[in-house]
Amino acid sequence: MSRRDDLSPDDHRIWARVAGSVTPAKPKKSTRVTPGAAVVDPPAAPQPKGLAKARAAAPAWSPPVPAPARPRGHPEELEPRRQRRLSRERDPIEARFDLHGFGRFQAQDALTAFLLGAQARGYRSVLVITGQGRRGGTGVIRASVHEWLQGPALRGVVSGFASAARHHGGDGALYVTIRRS
Repeated sequence: MSRRDDLSPDDHRIWARVAGSVTPAKPKKSTRVTPGAAVVDPPAAPQPKGLAKARAAAPAWSPPVPAPARPRGHPEELEPRRQRRLSRERDPIEARFDLHGFGRFQAQDALTAFLLGAQARGYRSVLVITGQGRRGGTGVIRASVHEWLQGPALRGVVSGFASAARHHGGDGALYVTIRRS
């Protein structure tokens, strides 16, 4: 029996995620080297006398440096005023998403799909319900959701998040604000 047959469906899903995130290295072209051969530059074409002086005075050309792309910042904690407005529903909570009943990886995929859809619909703030966890401890989803919201998949979607008010779920829920698309 091969080792791949021993993997569970969750292990196959994890492996597919890891394998999908890897890009293969580009093969480098090797230069041919023959023993005893010297590397010779091609001969330069003769230039007029006036042009040679002008080129000598001009600085060497270098390719333009592209402007660095403006990276999207990591989502931050919501401003206290914005959090208060959401808790009092002065700013509307436009959608709610409950992660109860999902496994860890299913919850991550569902949350990503939900937030991308919310951004496409033009929503500005949503409520994500994670749950408290079992036996008073922190649940797996609740412990992971902060990492998911700050990850590269949602960096362009989520602008901030904070714990919800008690009447919206307390520590078992999050207010998530969404960037404009």
